[in-house]
Amino acid sequence: MLTRSSSLSLTEQLSGRFAQRIRDRLLAPGARLPSVRLCAQQQGVSPATVVAAYDQLLAQGLVEARKNRGFFVRELALREPATRPSAARRAETSAATAAEPAPSPVDATTLIRGMFHGLGGKPQPGMGAFPPQWMESTFMPAAVRKVTGTRALQAFSLQYGEPMGDGALRLALSRKLAAMNVHAGPDSIITTIGATHALDIVSRALLRPGDPVMVEEPGWAVEFARLTAMGMRLLPVPRRVDGPDLAVMARYCEVHRPKLYVSVSVLHNPTGYCLSPGSAHRLLQLANQHDFHVVEDDTYSHIAPEHATRLCALDGLQRTIHVGGFAKILAPNWRIGFLAANPALVERLLDTKLLSTLTTPALLERALALCIEQGQLRRHSERIRSRLDAARSRSVKLALNAGCRFAAEPAGLFGWVDTGVDTDALAQRMLDEGYLLAPGALFHAERKPSTLMRINFATTQDAAFWKKYAELVRRM
Repeated sequence: MLTRSSSLSLTEQLSGRFAQRIRDRLLAPGARLPSVRLCAQQQGVSPATVVAAYDQLLAQGLVEARKNRGFFVRELALREPATRPSAARRAETSAATAAEPAPSPVDATTLIRGMFHGLGGKPQPGMGAFPPQWMESTFMPAAVRKVTGTRALQAFSLQYGEPMGDGALRLALSRKLAAMNVHAGPDSIITTIGATHALDIVSRALLRPGDPVMVEEPGWAVEFARLTAMGMRLLPVPRRVDGPDLAVMARYCEVHRPKLYVSVSVLHNPTGYCLSPGSAHRLLQLANQHDFHVVEDDTYSHIAPEHATRLCALDGLQRTIHVGGFAKILAPNWRIGFLAANPALVERLLDTKLLSTLTTPALLERALALCIEQGQLRRHSERIRSRLDAARSRSVKLALNAGCRFAAEPAGLFGWVDTGVDTDALAQRMLDEGYLLAPGALFHAERKPSTLMRINFATTQDAAFWKKYAELVRRM
């Protein structure tokens, strides 16, 4: 909070706070700052103090004033030299204060960047992973020690690894997939640097700029941004309780002839929905009829219900490609993922991997293979699921008591809740209190105001967060 006892003036404290958030990308390029009037109300200062703070941000090249619209974070302006604002710039500042803009949005990478900023050490409701203490184990360090003895270290490190990935890990993954009725031999599996890398390999191997791609909406903003940056045309498909809106998909197929559909069919992010067998069968019929591939991102398989319906199991990897990883359940910084595909596609996918990373780190892959083969990953996942079930029950009660309404039945790691207020505005207010939210607009291919937000059940056990949340919502 701003304080009058600080050696810095209120203006310097306020401008410094915004400047740091801009540099940390917690305020993204193009984000709109609160209006002068709203900011003054939120911070308990005079409008003149806010005008002076915004003027300092203008002078540093961090923001720009748009006539009758407000103040916006500048793109790539962080290295521009600071200069004294001219009279014309000060006049521009004053003119912009007349506007009453909406609060700033959060861009696709903000939540990722937020993981690297402590924000006061508080549990973060918008995060997409389990708390680190949930994933602590003794078996992981033991597995690493076992594969990093002097002889093993030299064998793994003094030459490039297998292009497809460590053979022991691919064999372990093949057996693990078979237990989920996804049958893929080791020669149909390619290891990657996390699941996001696997998605990127598939996109680069199968698509060309301008190709239409169907994506789920709501869905994950990073995937939207990644495909857009590659020049793809996004075709948002509404995600329902039982699966995608098949009527919308059929119309896209008739008009646009999409090349790919990207789906989180099990414990969908952010709703927690799981695909029904009937919807899965009809979806695969569309894929066969209209000749498109389906990428099934099974990121949450380790906490998924037993016998959850998977497109890859029904299709036998004919038109489907299975993508998985271990960052959510085991070791985020190991960056180990994989894809499983029809043998006819493997060489194309492997060529794309080789052009981007050559090989993947065999030492950690072999350590992971040990964790899978000895049953340690399975037992660890069972402990996480049990702990998550208890956390979800507590979080749901706290959310309901705070006035939230669940827009989807609580399941998995995430809750999709309706707050009744603009969650972009709420996100900025909560950031002042040290909490990073995941507003609903973040999960749409084209940003639009939303009263929804995604919460992480594992990181929303703090009653202090919900108390502050309810207090701010009442003021909005």
